[in-house]
Amino acid sequence: MQNKKYRSLIRKVNLFPPYLGMGVRVRSHADDFTRFEVELRLRWYNRNLFGTHFGGSLYSMSDPFYVFILMMNLGRNYIVWDKSAGIEFLKPAKGTITGVFEISPERIGEIQREVDELGKKTYHFELDLHDAEGVAVARVSKEVYVRAKNATRPAG
Repeated sequence: MQNKKYRSLIRKVNLFPPYLGMGVRVRSHADDFTRFEVELRLRWYNRNLFGTHFGGSLYSMSDPFYVFILMMNLGRNYIVWDKSAGIEFLKPAKGTITGVFEISPERIGEIQREVDELGKKTYHFELDLHDAEGVAVARVSKEVYVRAKNATRPAG
């Protein structure tokens, strides 16, 4: 049931109005939701004044996927939130830009064990967005907060 729910969520991401308007789409994902390949195609409506990709679109294409991977794999007993993010533009982005977001099942298991032991923790993820020639055009960093729902909270 959970798998079906998540597949429906991915279809909805491709129909999400801001993503439609920017030209962002999930090209593929792993059956276990540990990997997402996302693309952004350059169109007349998502170019900046210089004819390259608008930086906000480059960041937006990267926004939810590490949270999705952890949420879908850790399940209902964990709260997963974006804590902070950044993007470094490495070169002008033209054509189709691709980002591959991946957390290995082994790393997800480590994260689960750490959060179960500590109650909560923040994790850092980083990836490069690439153009069609495989050249990195931007580097995205994400801080993702994970907390066990049953973790005791300090009083007050």
